[in-house]
Formats: sequence, structure tokens, C-alpha cells
Amino acid sequence: MITKTMTQANTTPAGETLSGSVERVTFHSEESGFCVLRVKVRGHQDFVTVTGSAASISPGEYVECYGNWFNDKNYGLQFKAFRLTVVPPSTLDGIEKYLGSGMIKGIGPHFAKKLVRAFGESVFDVIEETPERMLELPGIGQKRKERVVSAWAEQKVIREIMVFLQSYGVGTSRAVRIYRTYGNEAIAKVSENPYRLALDIHGIGFKTADTIAQKLGIPKDSLIRAQAGVRHVLQELSGEGHCACERDRLVETSSKLLEISDDLASTALDTEAKEGNLIEETIDERPLLYLTALHKAEMGVTASLFRLAEGHAAWSTINVEKAIPWVEDKAGIQLSDSQKRAVALALQNKLLVITGGPGVGKTTLVNSILKIIAAKQAEILLCAPTGRAAKRLSESTGLEAKTIHRLLEFDPKAFGFKRNKDNPLDADIVVVDEASMIDIVLMNQLLKAIPDRAALLLVGDVDQLPSVGPGAVLSDIISSDVVPVVRLTEIFRQAATSKIIVNAHRINQGKMPVQAGKQKELSDFYFVPAETPEEISDKVLHLVCERIPKRFGLDAIRDVQVLTPMNRGGLGSRSLNVELQRRLNADSGSQITKFGWSYGAGDKVLQTVNNYDKEVFNGDIGTISSIDMEESELTIEFDGRGVKYDFNELDEITLAYAASIHKSQGSEYPAVVIPLATQHFMMLERNLLYTGVTRGKKLVVVIGQSRALAMAVKNKRSARRITALAYRLRVMHIGNFATQDN
Repeated sequence: MITKTMTQANTTPAGETLSGSVERVTFHSEESGFCVLRVKVRGHQDFVTVTGSAASISPGEYVECYGNWFNDKNYGLQFKAFRLTVVPPSTLDGIEKYLGSGMIKGIGPHFAKKLVRAFGESVFDVIEETPERMLELPGIGQKRKERVVSAWAEQKVIREIMVFLQSYGVGTSRAVRIYRTYGNEAIAKVSENPYRLALDIHGIGFKTADTIAQKLGIPKDSLIRAQAGVRHVLQELSGEGHCACERDRLVETSSKLLEISDDLASTALDTEAKEGNLIEETIDERPLLYLTALHKAEMGVTASLFRLAEGHAAWSTINVEKAIPWVEDKAGIQLSDSQKRAVALALQNKLLVITGGPGVGKTTLVNSILKIIAAKQAEILLCAPTGRAAKRLSESTGLEAKTIHRLLEFDPKAFGFKRNKDNPLDADIVVVDEASMIDIVLMNQLLKAIPDRAALLLVGDVDQLPSVGPGAVLSDIISSDVVPVVRLTEIFRQAATSKIIVNAHRINQGKMPVQAGKQKELSDFYFVPAETPEEISDKVLHLVCERIPKRFGLDAIRDVQVLTPMNRGGLGSRSLNVELQRRLNADSGSQITKFGWSYGAGDKVLQTVNNYDKEVFNGDIGTISSIDMEESELTIEFDGRGVKYDFNELDEITLAYAASIHKSQGSEYPAVVIPLATQHFMMLERNLLYTGVTRGKKLVVVIGQSRALAMAVKNKRSARRITALAYRLRVMHIGNFATQDN
């Protein structure tokens, strides 16, 4: 949620000075800059513990601190630095530690020792002024030399930027991103308009930009600040899934957040609209404001659906009464009456939605439709939002399936898709699985690339959580009542033997799940009662690390996934990840600590943002296969594909032994463990629990308080996202379709 928090920096209190060489970096947060250092100080027999803030710090560097001594009841005597200045080391030992810290790509501990032995205290001058001398050393060739020189030059510029940004709480990774975005003009551009950071740099939000702006003297009631602020509020709302916001609410929220008048907030909205950054439109008698990109996306999806619904598919003349028995005979199946009606609907319309929960025959239905269409030599393309979902679709159909990004051929250089309305896909039908996951922006890009002649089949479970990104596309298309929809509800006999499937449907109907009996046979669904958060945590760890692997023969890291409603707190993904890593991968060998996490070979990790260059996307799970300290990079395996990450890019990943249920969308795991407690009350909603339970393939274990489970089952208060897609579709009158419930 958007909160009101704007603070000014405190003045530096009186203190004393202390200086020395950094022997060890005990802790360093790349986000805030806070660090705990062990410093060798002249006149002190033991190392001194120094706490302070530094944008970047490495062993071997020399620090000059201004602060006070204090006695911590847990950690003893420490020096708390109000100001901490870092200077390059001057001793050989310090230089070696500094170069070997991984700060300079291409120089790890091994080559740092070689360089210092060869060039001594003049090693910095050699790198900067006579780098060709490095070629004299064995193991350093032209390629490594060029990388070291390039990294050294980049670090110098980054250091200058960091000195400028350090007091504003911008850490190393952000400084690197600022440099890579703005180059040598970074300081000038930030000084001119710091609010551009929130738009241009991933990981820098409005609050950081606002802190810098106020320290640079930009008034709180300036129009430039108000414009950035109202845009920030809309961006925050889009992060909650909304495509737009009512004008009155946006003015009120912005004025409270920014501590400005309603008039100034309203003026800022109008100015942003005139400059084309926002779009104002009255929808159903409500004045709404959109970020321009989201408005274009919503309009684009509406137009594309209208376009694709027109005309007839190449197979529209197929005799349905003959086609259905033919496909039943070919596939050796017996379609239900509802599935037969759905096949007929799919053959008669170019646009169709198939929705329903697990075990209701969506896969059988889709395969039957595709077999009939394939017999007419139609060009079929299959896609899904995530790699795992695409892999499952390929396995279930026997046809190639791609992620939407790969289907549309994303071009990192142009930062756009090669497939679009000017270069459409070569397809007679496009099948999109897990459609509930697709946000309005990606759906717009996909639909634009589908040619006029092609049919579109959207398949998904509308009762799952909506997309992480803005919009409620599948839900809006269904609720518009102008697109043909097949809603499958009948659980097939074979699926009815699975308590996972039975209980998923019970939860979706607002009923408590059925407990496993006391019979000796293994069940695939269990509820394990636990009363306190501590007891829940202990049982989660015991089940994941010992009980499930032993009883079900599953691998604790590869096969078992903890899914939790929240990221924070004792039962949040962060806390559980730390404990699970400690128990499951303690002997990982060398580790790298960045951005508050420690990583080792064998760790399970989760990608948290879309990285188009690497073709790795938000929610993808991989395993760290190797860490190269010399090259300052590690390799992560994603579905058999090795992807390299520079250490400074590790803010894009997090440990994945535990993940939020939101991040699990589109994935399936052999075993799922879900902790539930009343402390999660803000998140305890039916579609959240339903989504978590349906992620489990062979086993689902819910551990927690019965009251928390009941709260989640009963609560269907899921906030309605502010979108206008359903309204636009009704206004456009796509065909004369009527929704068919089966």
C-alpha cells in the first residue's frame, strides 16, 4: 500500500575521528549502505568493530571515520561512524585484499596476488597508465587485460558517482545502473532532475529520488516534484494490479503522500496529462487517470479482440457431428457432453475462452480441438507466460510450446518484440495457456502480433490469483459477456481420486478441505495443525527437510516447494529461506554475499524481475551451478540452460526454497508446503489459498492454525482491480456471442 513517509536528514552530532584498514567486511547492505567492519587501527591491539554507511566497501581499503564509541549489550564496544570515508589502500597486504575482493571483474584472489607480487605498490598505476605490462604475467592475456582495464575505468567513474550519491542512501548496484544508463553524464543528469531516476533506473523509487531532490534544494511544493509524485502514485497502484485510478482518489492520495495542497496535486495531474504522461478518460461516468502505456495497452487489447473475432476460421465448414466421434476414436477417449459442446463452439468461432479448475478436462478438450484442426493442415502456435507453463503445455499436447516472449521474438537491443502488427506470427490458431497470469501490457503485445485470419484460444483458471502485473485480463474478458466462454466444472472420475483436486474445488466453493483419513495408505493432501508461528515454522522445516523426503521419496531441494502468503515475518519467504538454506545447503563451498543474501553452489534461486537480455523472467526458478570469484560472476541453471550473472546483478534474484504464492503462478511442483497463520490475515483470501493448493502435483501439506485455514476459505473479499477492459468490450459489441456455462 502507499504510505506517507517523507523525512529530512539529521545533522551530524559531535564526535571523534578514527582511521584504519578494513580487515573484514562482516556485513554490508547494498540497499542502504549500512556496514559492520572489522578495522585494524593503530594503537589498538585488537580489531575495532566499526558500524556506519558506505556505498561500497572492500577488505584492504582504508577508512576514515567520524563518530562515537558505544557499548552494545550483545556485541560489546563498537565505534559508530556518523561519516565514513573510504580511500584506496596503501600497504601491499591491503592492496592485495582490495584487488582480490571481486570489485574489479577479471581480478580475483589468485590474480590479485600475482599483480601485487609483480608490481607492488605501483600496481594501480600499472593498471591505469601502462596496462600492457600485465601481459608479462602468466595467465593474463589480451582479453583479460582489456577486461581489467575496462572494469577499473568503470569503477573509477562509479566511485565518483557513489561519492555523490552516498549520502542519499543509494547503494553500489544502483550506482552501477545509474552509470550504465547515463554514462559520464550521470552526476549532471541527476543534479538537473533527480526524479528521472524513478523512471529510468530499475530499483530506484520515488522516495530515493525525492530525498536527493530535497537535498539538492528542490522545494517540496515545486511542480516538478508534484508531477513526479502523482505519477509515482499511479505506478504504485499499477503494482497493486490497477490500470487506472479515479481522479478524486488520486488527488487525495498524492496530496497526503507529498504533503502538498489538493490544488497543486490537481495541477500536476493536468500538466502530466498535457505532456502525454497520463491519460484522463471518463469510463461509465467515472473520471479515471491512466499511465499512458497502460491506457494504450487496454485500448489495444480491446481493438485486437474485436479484430480477431471477425470472419471465419479456415475449418469453420467442418462437420462437427462427424469430427467429434472421429477425434474420440483417434485419441481413444470419450468426451463428456460439456466437452462436445465446447469442441463445437471452438470450431464455429475464431475467439474462445476455456476456463475451469484442475481435473475438469481442460487438457483433453484442448488436445481434441487441436487434433481436429491439425487434420486440416492448420498452422498451430502454442504459448504460455512462463517457461514452466510452456513446458507443461508442450508435454500435454505433444507440440512445441514457447513462452510468449520467445514466441514474439524479443529483441534486447531494440527492447521490443520482432513480431508485431507489421511482422505478424505465421499462424492459423494461437493457443495461450495459463491466461489468468497475463497482464494487460503483455496481452496487448501478443494480440497485436496475431494475424487477422488466425483464431485465438485462451485457456486458464479464472479463479486463480490475477496477474502480478496490472489488469485482470482473463476475468474481464469473461465478465464482458461478449466473448464465447466454456466454463468446465465437472471433475472427471480419475481426477476425483486426488484429494488435491477435490480440496481445491472445495476451497473454491468456500468449503473446508477434506482431511486425510487415518488409513495407512498415503494421501496427497494433509492439514497439519499447529498453533503458534514458532510451532508452524518448526513443523515446516521438519517436514521439508526430513519427513517428506523420507516418506514420499522426494528430493527436499528439487521437489519440495514452500509457498507462503507473505514475504516478511517469521513465516515469510525471507525468514524461511534463511533457515531452509542453512539446513539443506550448508556445505555449498565458497559463497558470495550480495544484497543481504548469501549464495552458494546448489542453492535454489528465484528471478524477481524480467531480464530480457538473459531471457529469464519474473518467477523463473533455477539452481546455482557454479561461482567464479576470479570473474565475479555465477552461473544459474534454468531448465537446463546456464545463465551467467555478474555479482552486481544479484539484486535480480533471491533464494527460492520458500516463495510467495504470488510468485508460484504458472508453476507446478511435485510437493507444496503452505504455512498458514492468522498473522497473515491481510493475505488470507480464497483465491490465494486455491492458487497455492493447485500448484501441488503429487503432494500438498498445509501447516497452521485451523482458524487461519477457515479465514482463507471463507474470505472472498479480493479487491476488485480498477480496469475498463470489460466495459470497453461491451461497448465495442464483439459479435453477438453469448456466454455458455457447461
